[in-house]
Amino acid sequence: MTNQASDLIRSDELLRLEIGADHADLREGVRRLCSRFPGEYWRSVEEKAAYPGEFVKALTEAGYLAALIPEEYGGAGLSLRAAGVILEEINASGCTASQCHAQMYIMGTLLRHGSKEQKQRLLPRIASGELRLQAFGVTEPTTGSDTKKLKTRAVRDGDNYVVHGQKVWTSRALHSDLMLLLVRTTPVDQVVKKTDGLSVLLVDLQQSKGKGMEIRPLKAMINHNTTEIFYDGLKVPAENLIGQEGQGFRYILDGMNAERILVGSEAIGDGRWMIERATAYANERIVFDRPIGQNQAIQFPIARAYASLQAADMMVRKAAALFDAHRDCGADANMAKLLAADAAWEAAEATMQTYGGFAYATEYDIERKWREIRVGRTAPISVNLILAYIGQHVLGMPRSF
Repeated sequence: MTNQASDLIRSDELLRLEIGADHADLREGVRRLCSRFPGEYWRSVEEKAAYPGEFVKALTEAGYLAALIPEEYGGAGLSLRAAGVILEEINASGCTASQCHAQMYIMGTLLRHGSKEQKQRLLPRIASGELRLQAFGVTEPTTGSDTKKLKTRAVRDGDNYVVHGQKVWTSRALHSDLMLLLVRTTPVDQVVKKTDGLSVLLVDLQQSKGKGMEIRPLKAMINHNTTEIFYDGLKVPAENLIGQEGQGFRYILDGMNAERILVGSEAIGDGRWMIERATAYANERIVFDRPIGQNQAIQFPIARAYASLQAADMMVRKAAALFDAHRDCGADANMAKLLAADAAWEAAEATMQTYGGFAYATEYDIERKWREIRVGRTAPISVNLILAYIGQHVLGMPRSF
């Protein structure tokens, strides 16, 4: 072997080691914190349909939810990759990051497009945990993913915007202090592009309850504390407008790439948790005098799921690297989310089959994680919408209907 070839092999080995151990200290810290919240804790929270307040408080006090807030505002000022590692390790430890992950990517809209006064007034209090910004009002019952056609409207009246309309699947609105609300401030028939005329308002949820805003819990198969919200004359101070009126759709798009990458990171963590459980059980479970993992029908699906997860992990890392380098990452972020969600679901299905009937027993936490993982193929954007995006915007095929 030539020296040049040997050097290339050593470089490749170093690259793999660096990839495998990135943010090792951060990972270890998250794992230690999560060890205080075992499966029993999450089962209890779910049985009560409660909010995991103790867990969120612990994450906040450790500074993890302020990872993306710049140091000048009391945050950690970390990269998106580092934030993804935090969420990945939370889910890989058997906990659930979705109960508080929105604070990471919602905050970006305020940070990038908020006024200097808004940032100075709010970001330090969000970083310290004094305020929670974990609710995001976008989806509506009749428009779904067609955000351009949303009907919730806000009309300027002196020093206030007056809001009328309805939002659905607004998670954690009952456990948050602030919410970003996407509204139409210019009627759609008065704009050149349908994406124009949308604005983002920062709503003080605690001050707004019962004053033109009603929040109703929306029961679902997963405990995300989601709600539907009705607006009937809610007054929002005009000073709570984020950025310029009518530019809200662009501001929301800015945060969607970060959202997809972070949700993809969570899916990688979920997949890791599932594969670890499946592998351990396949080695321990003895049927017909041998471990069930000796059977190819058990072993091969787990192995394939592991391979899929490793590939998806590389895509998530690439998307995060592009985002942190301020490069165009729309296609990569969407593909990262797609592949990670699919890989996690493949791992979940393999684990369900490995455990057999015991997978349905709540004490193993398999069915809880299985339900959580399935959400990733629907939200925050469905598999088919991502495929349509790739087909049209990456491959240049005609718009599908």
